[in-house]
Amino acid sequence: METTNRLVDSITKGIQEKKGQNITIVDLRGIDGAITNYFVICQGGSPSQVEAITDSVEETVRTETGEKPVNVNGLGNSQWVAMDYIDAMVHVFMPEAREFYNLENLWEDAPMTRLPDVE
Repeated sequence: METTNRLVDSITKGIQEKKGQNITIVDLRGIDGAITNYFVICQGGSPSQVEAITDSVEETVRTETGEKPVNVNGLGNSQWVAMDYIDAMVHVFMPEAREFYNLENLWEDAPMTRLPDVE
């Protein structure tokens, strides 16, 4: 549990480092059939910012926890990048894609924490 909290903290730090916006942490531990314990969802304003956020998360998590994502999907088009850390999944969206997939609504039964944007 402690390890997972450190992981989520490192992920959010990596996102904030590159000014990712609208960070939402979705706690899926109480949801039957959930594929992970946490979703960390955020958005960037351009495909290059989405990639920068992804790189920053990867770097911050590796430095602070020693963990690497088991899978990263979506780099290249950078509308939606998903990073799988087993206990947490990171979703970095462009605003239109985030609105379209609306993951927060999909998991509306789960407790959510919204972090303020870093200036």
